[in-house]
Amino acid sequence: MLSIIIPVLNEAETIAELLIHLSENLSGENETELILVDGGSTDGTQEIISAFEYTRFSKPVRFIQFEKGRAKQMNRGAQVASGDILYFLHADSFPPKNFDKYIISEVKKGNPAGCFRMKFDHTHWWLRLAGWLTKFHWRACRGGDQSQFITKQLFEEIGGFDETYIIYEDNILINELYSRKKFVVIQQWITTSARLYEQKGIWNLQYHFWAIYIKKWLGADADELYNYYLKNIKLSKKELSQTAESPEALAEKQI
Repeated sequence: MLSIIIPVLNEAETIAELLIHLSENLSGENETELILVDGGSTDGTQEIISAFEYTRFSKPVRFIQFEKGRAKQMNRGAQVASGDILYFLHADSFPPKNFDKYIISEVKKGNPAGCFRMKFDHTHWWLRLAGWLTKFHWRACRGGDQSQFITKQLFEEIGGFDETYIIYEDNILINELYSRKKFVVIQQWITTSARLYEQKGIWNLQYHFWAIYIKKWLGADADELYNYYLKNIKLSKKELSQTAESPEALAEKQI
């Protein structure tokens, strides 16, 4: 079974769109379950999820309230998952048609972990190039917005997501998978939101993302990375008031 795990926090503006997308793009040929782990939403996210009609999932959809923090939320989802394959998905990323078939096929081939190649919902040339580069296996081209599938056995062997990291937790897990040479890039597109780039400025935000990547490479710890994020990336109150996405969710968008 494939367990789809989505951490959410005040996603009322967009969660229905994602749920519709998932329901319409599952193949319907495999056992699947959906687990949404909420970090304390106050905008009606839970009501939207509860009211949604799910059609292609093999088990009833579960909504779990848990402590805020994406690593903590995803680890909690993994703990309760019934599937032998875990698929971690951000709430603003939309996987390709028949994504479950692609994931299960790779696991059957002997590839226990990987992601999809990614494109942004934006036409700027740099974001288009950045998306195109995700087709390659290079470690520098990986990130959480590409989603992450991993067998439950391997996930537990690694110890799950490192909860000391408030940001960059996806990359810590990916680093471990690359060190074990257990990672594959599925050559199908997942589409993710470029809204944070629009809010912060494409080159400004990209510079800070690169800075965090280099800081980690040079040995920065979890606190140093998070403090840099708070100072340079987290949206101001003015920027939050100008976005259509839920302010809390966008402010907590991580690398």
